Amino acid sequence: MTDSERRPRPRAFRLDGDKTVAPRTAEEIADDAARRAAAQVIEQEEDAFAREARELLGELPGGEAAVEAAQAKGVLEKYILSWGGLFWSAFTGIVSMSVFLWLWNFVADAFSHSAILGTIGLVLAVAFGAAIVVLLAREIQATLRQNRIAKLHVALAEARAADNRDASRTHVAALCKIYEARADMARARAVVLETTQKIVDGRDLVDFAERQLVTPLDDLVSREIADAAKRVSLVTTVSPRAIFDVIFVAGQAVVLMRRIAEIYGGRPGLFGFFKLARSVGAHLAITGGMAVGDSLLQQLVGHGVAAKLSARLGEGVLNGLLTARVGISAMSVCRPMPFGAGKQPGVKDVAPFLFGDKK
Repeated sequence: MTDSERRPRPRAFRLDGDKTVAPRTAEEIADDAARRAAAQVIEQEEDAFAREARELLGELPGGEAAVEAAQAKGVLEKYILSWGGLFWSAFTGIVSMSVFLWLWNFVADAFSHSAILGTIGLVLAVAFGAAIVVLLAREIQATLRQNRIAKLHVALAEARAADNRDASRTHVAALCKIYEARADMARARAVVLETTQKIVDGRDLVDFAERQLVTPLDDLVSREIADAAKRVSLVTTVSPRAIFDVIFVAGQAVVLMRRIAEIYGGRPGLFGFFKLARSVGAHLAITGGMAVGDSLLQQLVGHGVAAKLSARLGEGVLNGLLTARVGISAMSVCRPMPFGAGKQPGVKDVAPFLFGDKK
């Protein structure tokens, strides 16, 4: 053994008055560190702005909760179980009974005058009744189809959020079935159905179906919104009367909503369009008229610059912005699946000419 090994090593002592306290052992130091680590709890502070955004738009990305709430207030609302539904059902029944009695009396009076007139009146009444039945059947079919698309939107959003493989495969197959009658989507539909069994992750499958099937439809919808906003802006600028502006803007909004629903496969009828318009209005109210990716300051600046050039030009830009807003809300409501792989376009994306962009 060497001298350095025999030599006692220096030790540290802590003096507590007249007492000499021996240093703590390694076990005591480890126990003390463990107690301090257990007692030291770091609480993460919650972002107040993020909490408010979650309360307003929900946890799903892109304001998906706002879309689902708007669909529940319009497209998916069940009128039969409400007082409004009871009123319209009773009113429709009274009108139908009145028309039936009028036709019955009309045919009876025609037969009292002549057998030929009675036969003609009976044939016309039967044709009228058959047309009413066909139109009613189409109305019911269109409403059910629109409800199915809205329910599929919610189901795909839930499957993507949960990354559920089986649910994603089922709902993607249902999405392909919606477009089975469209020849222009046959190739994309075949690719999606072929890839359904190859992709394991549910979220990736939904995103793949979105890129293949719905993204091309988004481009068509964006062009429709741009064309409608351009027409409204131009007509408002050259229109001599304000009443013409109101009528034209309202008409373009109706045509735009129906066109967007047709592109996504909805094709709403008369009553289905009323439900769709209610959903679009609810979406505008929930989101406060602000679309994803847009800035109100940009719109006000664009309108202000145009208003400095001409008052009518400023009104045209403002009405174009309103039409584009309605189109974007209709796009969110009518879309058969949420925005996951892509970002929802804003007004500046679909109608850049309203902001002075010449491209």
